[in-house]
Amino acid sequence: MAIGFEIERKFLIDAFPEQLGEPLEVSEMKQGYISTSPTVRIRSKKVGDKTGYKLCFKSSGTLERREVEIDITEEKFNELIPLLNTPLVFKLQKVYSLENYGYNLKLECNFVSSDDKNEFYYAEVEFDSVKEAESFTAPEFLKTELTDYPNLTMSSYCKDADAFIKALSKII
Repeated sequence: MAIGFEIERKFLIDAFPEQLGEPLEVSEMKQGYISTSPTVRIRSKKVGDKTGYKLCFKSSGTLERREVEIDITEEKFNELIPLLNTPLVFKLQKVYSLENYGYNLKLECNFVSSDDKNEFYYAEVEFDSVKEAESFTAPEFLKTELTDYPNLTMSSYCKDADAFIKALSKII
């Protein structure tokens, strides 16, 4: 079980950043929300031929949020699916190093899809402190920053993908 704070900045991107070379990791995820306020999420994450399952609780917030993650079994994950308030969403994630930009950080880039018309890409950078997050200068390919938009979270997307995409298009 991981308990702590999640400190991250989020950015809209056009596609996976080819200029970063080969990803450090590629994973396929399915996630759904038992609750969007407070956030209670289940997620499966497949890397290669190994799949892990988590139950996650998150507080409200933007840059910094309290987060509790609990490893669960595949059976427990499947038992929780009928409790979801939203359908499972697919995410393809590629993790890259930002060392070429002078940072010892990882960039998690995600392709998200709930159906053919509500697909988008976004990236996240996680930090050890708020000070580190605030001093980060985003590379140019990280387009619009989404960090300070509390209505542009994955739980908002899962709750109403059409409204999420509409709100996203207003800030681009």
